[in-house]
Amino acid sequence: MMQDESWFIIDGKYCILEDNNFSFPDPRYLKGEWGGVVGVGGNLAPDKLLEAYSLGVFPWYSENEPILWWCPDPRAVLFPKNFRVSKSFRRVLKNKEYQVTFDRAFDDVIRWCSKIPRKGQSGTWLNEELINSFKELYRMGFAHSVEVWMDGRLAGGLYGLAIGGAFFGESMFSLRDNASKIALKAISDVLNKSGYDFIDCQVKTSHLLSLGAVEIPKIEFLDRLKKSIKKRPNINWQNLKWEYSDG
Repeated sequence: MMQDESWFIIDGKYCILEDNNFSFPDPRYLKGEWGGVVGVGGNLAPDKLLEAYSLGVFPWYSENEPILWWCPDPRAVLFPKNFRVSKSFRRVLKNKEYQVTFDRAFDDVIRWCSKIPRKGQSGTWLNEELINSFKELYRMGFAHSVEVWMDGRLAGGLYGLAIGGAFFGESMFSLRDNASKIALKAISDVLNKSGYDFIDCQVKTSHLLSLGAVEIPKIEFLDRLKKSIKKRPNINWQNLKWEYSDG
């Protein structure tokens, strides 16, 4: 791997990035310190986020810390056709006491994702700088949201980044029971129908595993991603409609 003037590598584990003019090294050649950190520094400009995600790298850090860029091994992914519906959740879906929309309330969804407390976390990784960058990516047509409405109010949802045939799930929230799960089911169905290859879940949780997510080796993920980002699925996000079908 060639040495780039915008970064240097520490013991083959991760790289230090310049704050402004920088590019990312291929994470397959980095061991990933501290459970998956492949880079430290840089910035969160929208074009840099697109570059990072296209390489399988994503930012995750706390406020008042340097930006940490991750590529964990193994990687958690959900293949859309493999979404697992339990008997109890099937009853929820069949009741249809909800409405699902796409890209109608992106700002509200990402704001709620930043507010909802996470188990084992004292703060949020979704700070104002990152929120603003994703809002810009939404305006650029790369970031998308799924909204779940109950009784006319936003009850839950998720947002993420679509590049080629890959969807990078970033965060989800629920204000009512099962709302985020409904959002994930909806987008899984839509992505499967539209020819997307996988939803990147980044790291496993018991909740995601129960819904059908699996872990794959980092190298396999990067190989799949390299092929997926070359695809151009035909999908009009704001005109999407979804209803649960048990067929």
